[in-house]
Amino acid sequence: MTEVNRPPGAAGPPRPGGWTRFVTARPRLSLLVALVITALAVLAGSGVADRLGSGGWEDPDAESTYATKALEREFPASQPNLLLLVDAGDASVDDPAVAAEARRIVARLAEEKGVTGVGSYWQADASAAPALRAEDGHEALIAARITGEEKQAGETLDRIAPELRGAHGPVEVSVGGPIAVRHEMQTTIQEDLVRAEVIALPVTLVLLVMVFGSAVAALLPLGIGIVAILGTNAVLRGLTEVTDVSVFAMNLTTALGLGLAVDYALFIVRRFREELATGAEPLTAVGTTLRTAGRTVLFSALTVAVSLAAMLLFPQYFLRSFAYAGIAVVLLAAAAALILLPAALVLLGHRVNALDLRKLFRRGQPKAPDSTAGAPEGRAWTRTANLVMRRAPFFALGTTAVLVLLGLPFLGVRFGTADDRQLPSSAESHVVQQHIRDGFPGSPGGGLEVLAEGRATPAQYAAYKERIAALPEVLRVDGPLVKGESAYFTVLPKGEAVDDPAQRLVDDLRATRAPFDTKVTGAAAVLVDSKDAIADRLPLAAAFIAIVTLLLVFLLTGSVLIPVQAVVLNALSLTAMFGAVVWVFQDGHLSGLLGFTSTGSIETTLPVLMFCVAFGLSMDYGVFLLSRIKEEYDATGDHDEAVRHGLQRTGGLITAAAVILAVVMVAIGTSRVTNTKMLGLGIALAVLMDAMIVRSLLVPAVMRLTGRATWWAPGPLRRFHERFGLSEGESTPAPETAPVPERDKVSALG
Repeated sequence: MTEVNRPPGAAGPPRPGGWTRFVTARPRLSLLVALVITALAVLAGSGVADRLGSGGWEDPDAESTYATKALEREFPASQPNLLLLVDAGDASVDDPAVAAEARRIVARLAEEKGVTGVGSYWQADASAAPALRAEDGHEALIAARITGEEKQAGETLDRIAPELRGAHGPVEVSVGGPIAVRHEMQTTIQEDLVRAEVIALPVTLVLLVMVFGSAVAALLPLGIGIVAILGTNAVLRGLTEVTDVSVFAMNLTTALGLGLAVDYALFIVRRFREELATGAEPLTAVGTTLRTAGRTVLFSALTVAVSLAAMLLFPQYFLRSFAYAGIAVVLLAAAAALILLPAALVLLGHRVNALDLRKLFRRGQPKAPDSTAGAPEGRAWTRTANLVMRRAPFFALGTTAVLVLLGLPFLGVRFGTADDRQLPSSAESHVVQQHIRDGFPGSPGGGLEVLAEGRATPAQYAAYKERIAALPEVLRVDGPLVKGESAYFTVLPKGEAVDDPAQRLVDDLRATRAPFDTKVTGAAAVLVDSKDAIADRLPLAAAFIAIVTLLLVFLLTGSVLIPVQAVVLNALSLTAMFGAVVWVFQDGHLSGLLGFTSTGSIETTLPVLMFCVAFGLSMDYGVFLLSRIKEEYDATGDHDEAVRHGLQRTGGLITAAAVILAVVMVAIGTSRVTNTKMLGLGIALAVLMDAMIVRSLLVPAVMRLTGRATWWAPGPLRRFHERFGLSEGESTPAPETAPVPERDKVSALG
């Protein structure tokens, strides 16, 4: 990261070189430029939320996607995305006054610009739409399609919905359907994100003050996080010009931007204060900090970015959006920590310890920050390290067993798709769809469509219709509606739109013999295709993460065994998160306390997203610990002492960083949208388990059991690492018989 140059015989502190000289040559100018760029990012990123989509779960190359677009083009009425629930109260929907008012609403809706394919229960031949009438006869549906891209369709909905909903003579109208669900979800997420930021920022500041003591030092990580978030919003705004980006990605931007900036700034400021405590001048302390902690931050950012980049291998833009947002915010957080933070530290110098609020709670003179191992936190982590090293087999087996046990519920996972139940039960579109689920036959608006392409005779269409009507999961078949050489059939399943029988029906329909080409779409078909796309690419994504992570950790440590341990133990640390996701969000435990509606399944893309994010954050903490262990091992050659020293020096730091990130994720988890709640609370659990169980207990125990073999590498790989590898510090490895020097043990929290 930097070189420190001192001519032979020169007096005084060494001159900084390399990266340190670059980032500290003109610190005021650097901060001024950063302020200008951040202001421009605010302007560039303004309005980004309005340009983000709320879909993206489908595979764009799938059969269902092709069929959906073809039907939308040729038969717009076959793809209704707007459903109006008409409630006649105590009257029947067949009452003349109710029917007349409903027809007036239909006529008004058909005249609206951007609306097509309007139909209803009250059409000329009511028998053609029996599924649009509730079984109790008091409610019925009007269906239509709002055309245009997602943003344009949302604007149309905003324009017409106020005139449609509410009382109309003898009926009450509520607005629902897929487009209303997506639009309401987008609005809810934006509102929840603002609330999460209002919660997370002040709580994070309080925690940072508790960690650092100094209010000045506490403000630095917060500033880095704000820069990263604002910069990423500008990046996302630019990406919306060329590709689809999910609104859900904004939650990750806030969480990772704040969380990783805090992690990186904690590590750098902590090391800088430690160097100051040894008597180093500020410029020299910055140089040492960048050469040690700075390299760790760089490696950490690369490992997190690699995990997030794996989502680019999937076709769904929902997952790709998180890769865009995540990679951008990680790189911006690291860049700010390695460029802006050193400039600020040079200007602050010893004033980084100013406004020490801990004086309010102490008697007498406070100790210098980061100066001794006698602080309570240092003693606690020393005792923890000694206990884990003495009882390594117990901690290794015990923690592994607990993590595996916590992950067992995931064996019963059932995958589904996001629907209106992601929203609060009071949301209008959720209420409409719940009425349809509870009171209407079949699944109106959630059936399957079969697109038939190729010339065919009426007799061939009739024969095909008979074959699909005979399938065991079919409630009713409507159609065909023919246009030129294309036609489509509507197939209503007997149960829910996307349950297991509906998914089996998709396979049966695709296997049914026909004298023309057929393509199946609908909610269940989209789910089947999405699951297949994820299953196809999951091995490649896992291999990508594993291979690149193995390479990066090898470059950091020079060991063959440590990278393997890192990948395996990191994956093991996520078991509790996946088990909790199924137990809580699929099975519905704690649903009342957390305020969500369980659908009995997990959205297909969520486990992939949560794995990539949580694995990257786990590697973030792993790099912090391993880099300090490696630095000590290079200096002493004593494996056990290096593990103790690494845990003692970073245990409190990693725990503090994990608690702060968990607070941010829990703030995200207060969202009223279930997927966002699941993401926030699940990641919060994962980082806490990783920091408090895996990094504090399992990793030191396993490294104690593997002993000096931990650092083994064959000759060619060892020479490769000597040439290309990087690590904290620049010490020459000590010989095996080197004595362990006496050195200060430093409190991780300072």
